[in-house]
Amino acid sequence: MRRPLSRRDMFRIMAGAGLGIAGCDSKKPKAGMLGRMERLNTRVESFLLSDKEVEPGDITPPMAFPSYHVAAQVPMAPDGWKLLVSGAVATPLALTLEDLQKLPSKTFRIEHHCVEGWSAIAEWTGVPLYEVAKLAGVKEVTGAGKSVEYVEFRSFDIPRGWTRGYWSSWDRASAFHPQTLIAYGMNGMDLPTRHGAPARLSVPRQLGYKSVKYLARISVVDDITSIGNGLGSASPDYGYSWYAGI
Repeated sequence: MRRPLSRRDMFRIMAGAGLGIAGCDSKKPKAGMLGRMERLNTRVESFLLSDKEVEPGDITPPMAFPSYHVAAQVPMAPDGWKLLVSGAVATPLALTLEDLQKLPSKTFRIEHHCVEGWSAIAEWTGVPLYEVAKLAGVKEVTGAGKSVEYVEFRSFDIPRGWTRGYWSSWDRASAFHPQTLIAYGMNGMDLPTRHGAPARLSVPRQLGYKSVKYLARISVVDDITSIGNGLGSASPDYGYSWYAGI
């Protein structure tokens, strides 16, 4: 019996079939007219975004909240898992789940929007990413007055056929927004493994694929062209927006 296709399987199928918008200038998204339009689109999306939180009410039942894996494929955290924080920081960190839970926490009820068209509501609990940034001493500038503009996230989940875990990068303002959480709880309970345990990102201002699950590493960087194929994230390789604001 063949296993069900995961959403990441669908990403690879779409890429192999040549679907998506990346084919026009996929390797140089920052160059030419396409690059100028991408930067304009990002500025407009950022301007229009507002803080979002769902009022008290129905929460999507946990087993009805879609995940990227069927039960048999759910990845387990490596033995001795710690969340590594590195890059342009004064103090690199290696945080256990217990370390994260000791930091100031917040809880937000958020409607998760997926690029595939569905949405679901959950209550997420975790430490705001800016608290971790303060603990690590994120630097304002690096090198010759060059601003630290991005935060890169990597997952320990390595999908079948991939050589490394899923990754993404965010602009600094989105990463350190007050509602950006490193979530370790969902709906008042420990974060389920099928939804990204021990820790994942949760944010109401971007599409779901920006909320990296199964977090392994956070890096503060001033350039994203060296990440992956130079597009800053895995998602643009398959024709999806890098910024992904909603």
